[in-house]
Amino acid sequence: MLEIFLEYGLFLLKVITVLISVIVLISFVAASKKSTASEGLEIENLNEKYKGLSDSLNKAVMEKDEWKKKQKSEKAIVKKNKKKKTRKPKAYILDFIGDIKASAVPSLREEVTAILDIAKRNDQIVLRLDNHGGVVHEHGLAASQLARIRQKKIHLTVVVDKVAASGGYLMASVANKIYAAPFAILGSIGVIAQLPNFNRLLDNYGVDFEQITAGQYKRNVTMFGKNTDEDREKLKDQLEEIHELFKSSVNEYRPQLDLEKVATGEHWYGSKALELRLIDEIKTSDELLIEMTKKYEIFSVKLKIKKPLKKRLMSNIDSLLEKVDDIRWKKRFETK
Repeated sequence: MLEIFLEYGLFLLKVITVLISVIVLISFVAASKKSTASEGLEIENLNEKYKGLSDSLNKAVMEKDEWKKKQKSEKAIVKKNKKKKTRKPKAYILDFIGDIKASAVPSLREEVTAILDIAKRNDQIVLRLDNHGGVVHEHGLAASQLARIRQKKIHLTVVVDKVAASGGYLMASVANKIYAAPFAILGSIGVIAQLPNFNRLLDNYGVDFEQITAGQYKRNVTMFGKNTDEDREKLKDQLEEIHELFKSSVNEYRPQLDLEKVATGEHWYGSKALELRLIDEIKTSDELLIEMTKKYEIFSVKLKIKKPLKKRLMSNIDSLLEKVDDIRWKKRFETK
């Protein structure tokens, strides 16, 4: 009897092993096929999208004769505009979802380059921004991509539905006009550096840490060595220098701000941010884009990038780690 159970257990184990192998193989093949998908710009006409949604609802709720009359009227307007050869200016909609390393920058720079190549002076670019900041030089580069738009004299609008803080606000400040939702988080114009120090723990286990540098300030505060007041003071000086650069950049594009009041590292919600002139108007991205359909032809522009399988697997791990940090950061702003 025992032998039967053992044989059954071994058989079941083999079946599970085969099933797992098949699942892994299918996943690998699917991922490989996905990696061969073409890359390039994905363009969506948002006027047509919104009209399609509206037409679907109208067709369902209107009387048949009323619906036909509406369609006839709209066709007449389209025909009239074609005869007049009227051209609406275009608005190009970009999305930037931020993380600590501002990993969306490669896409942003290509999207901006493509749009600037064809945009006219009466067109504009709208960036839907969701970014709580992170690494200084990465977010500085992101802001520089937006500065290219301003340099070309193309109107740049930034709209924030959730958060544009720290490096995120550095990006937002470049815009000609900033909109934000009532409960969007804005500001946090400050710089922070934090790291654990394991020196005492290593001492307890008799582990020596050696660090050899060339250059007096090649390294100051460290995770494993013993930090001195001089080390900390030097790091503080470096952070103050970065803070001054941050304030200078914000001031260049939003000179109306009282930097002494807003560059304290604090954050504010939409209505208070408006009062402090961190933004120009309270409005969600949905409201803004629907309003713009009356005056502009609106196109969503997204760059689709092909990544090798290995890179995508590694990026998934990085993404998971960053999501943990994002959750930790967002916990600070949860309502109690």
